[in-house]
Formats: sequence, structure tokens, C-alpha cells
Amino acid sequence: MKAKVVVPVVILAVAFLGAATLLATSQRLRPTQPDPVPTAVRVVQVRPGMARMVVHAQGSVAPRTETDLVPEVSGTVVWVSPNLVSGGYFEQEELLLRVDDRDYQNSVDRAEASISRAEAEDQLAQFNLTRSIELESKKLISQSDLENAIRTANVIKATLRDARVVLEQAERDLTRTQIRAPFTGLVRNERVDVGQFVSRGASVASIYGSDYVEVRLPIADRQLAYFSVPLTQRGELDGDAPMVTLSASFAGAEQQWFGRIVRTEAEIDAASRMVHAVARIRAGEDGHTMPPPVGLFVQAEIEGRLVENVTVLPRSALRNDSQVLVMDEDRRLQYRTVEILRIYRDEVYIVEGLSKGEVVCISPLQTVVSGMLVSPVYPDISEY
Repeated sequence: MKAKVVVPVVILAVAFLGAATLLATSQRLRPTQPDPVPTAVRVVQVRPGMARMVVHAQGSVAPRTETDLVPEVSGTVVWVSPNLVSGGYFEQEELLLRVDDRDYQNSVDRAEASISRAEAEDQLAQFNLTRSIELESKKLISQSDLENAIRTANVIKATLRDARVVLEQAERDLTRTQIRAPFTGLVRNERVDVGQFVSRGASVASIYGSDYVEVRLPIADRQLAYFSVPLTQRGELDGDAPMVTLSASFAGAEQQWFGRIVRTEAEIDAASRMVHAVARIRAGEDGHTMPPPVGLFVQAEIEGRLVENVTVLPRSALRNDSQVLVMDEDRRLQYRTVEILRIYRDEVYIVEGLSKGEVVCISPLQTVVSGMLVSPVYPDISEY
């Protein structure tokens, strides 16, 4: 009975003794502060250089010339060109339509007959005038007889001149029975067929030129500062006109055409406050046999002026509208105020405040303290 009581007591005593011994002989832990872990940030090195300003716009392709095909004479259509159909292609001076010319040929014949008669009468009047002058000089006729001969000769001469004008008009009307293309182009739509009577001045088809097309590109007035076009320019630009690249998805693939800005419109659109620049693309000029199709909606990239000593950074590098974070030699970030030329899309153009070789943070940090220690990561330059 005593053993059952004594053994547990002895075990407890030994345990307390061992614990006291461990506590008395153990080393005391001193509190330590862990070293701060620097934040990893993406950085780029400043490389000032020349940068080409680019202005983006969009618009629809329109023909440079569009007109209605209108006959200048009336008559029955006796022939229509197979190219005079919607989408048909024609060359300049190509015959597109022919009107019955029999009535106009008769008018030419009558005019020629009138000229023959007037020429005969004119010859007789000139002979009589010469004879009257001789007789009057010999006092064989009176002065009034001579004056009548002169008046008769003048009237017949005017009649001959009138007959010649009538013949010229009749020949011109005869020529107009054959309607030819005024330029090389395409047919938008046609409204005529063989046997139809057409009236003078009534449109029979809509056509447009295909040698080049134009695109009106709306541009905000503040974007004009990045153009090399003088604001006082009037009319078409000379050989220094800015290049423009047009792109669109067409025929199942991404297509590109190259042209030039040929002029800017004089007026500012009252509704949008935009200035319209007109781009022109000629057939074959950029390697394409045909310019972009009329009506195609295209994206335009316009070449602007060249700026020297400018640093181009990703937009994520910008802080507080006009500051960037520069990493010093101790890998600590410092705020730097810079002068910004332009912020466009995902890029910022800086002209003052940074020196070549400095390192700028481009990571979008939420909270930044001046003097903050960082671990720089240099990405590939093509990533931004």
C-alpha cells in the first residue's frame, strides 16, 4: 500500500527536478528583428533618342470622283455596254451607251444643206456688191443702190455664219448619241436598258473613279500638334505630305494600304470639334493593283513629326500625373518630377527630368514610400 503511494510521488519529484534543471541551464533567447525583404519591381534604363509621333484615326473609304451618267440628248437606247452593270469596270472614253442617232443625222444633213445654200447666196451677194461698187464709181447707179447691195451682202454673210453654227450644234448632238466614260472607274448602279427612251438630263447610271480613293480621317484639334503639316496650309500638300498606313480585315485576312495625307479640311466640325484630314491612296502606288474598296471601314496610322531627345516609357511608369520613380545606386526609389510631351495609349513621352542611364520603375505599385528598398527586375525591352 505504501509502495503505491511512494512511487508516484518519487516520479513527480524527479520530473519537477529535471524540469527545474533544464530551466536553470537553458540559454535565454534574445529578440531579433528580421531583415526587410525588398520588393521586386520591374525597371527600365532611360535611353533618350528620336521618336516619331503617330496619330491614329479611322474612317471609311470613299471614291475621289463620283457622278451620274446623264445623256445630253433624248432618244431610244439601241445599245448598252456589257460593262454598264452594277460593279462593272470601264476605261476612260469607253463607249457605254448608244442612243438612236437617225434624227440627229438628219439634222446634220439639213444643216449641211443650209450651208451650201447660204454659201451660194453669199457668192452671189459678193459678186453683186463688187459690181455695184464699180457702177457707183461710174455714176451709173445711185448711192442708195450701193447701200442696198452692201446690206444684202452682210445679211447673207450672217445667214451663212448662222448655218455653220447650226451645223456645229447638230454635229455635237450627233456625237452625244454615243455616251462615253469620262474617266476610268466602276459602276455603282445603272437604270437603263435597250429599248428604253431616255430624256436629256435624266440620270441613267451612277459611276465613280477607281484610279485613287480618299479617306476622311477625323482628328482632335489637340492631336494636330504632332503633325508636321503647317496650320496655315491651303489646298493640297506638297511632296512632304505625311505618310499614312491603312489597315482593315478584308477577304478573310488583315490587309494594309499605304498612302499620304494630301490636305486638311479648312473647317472644324461643329458637332464633334474634329478636324478632318484627307488621305489618298492611288492604285498600284503601294504595290496593290487596286486601292481599298469603296465603303470599307479602315484604321489609319498617320506619321507625325520627329522629336529629338525624348524618352518613351510605359504608361505604368507615371505617378501623380507628372512624376516617375527613379531607382538610385542603393536600390531605393525616389520621386522625380518630369516634363511630359505626350501621353498616348500605353506610352508616355518625356522630354525633361531624366538623364541617360537612369533606372525607372515601371511596376504599378499600390503604395510607395520615398527611399523604399526594391529588388530590380530588368524585363526584355520589347515587352513595353
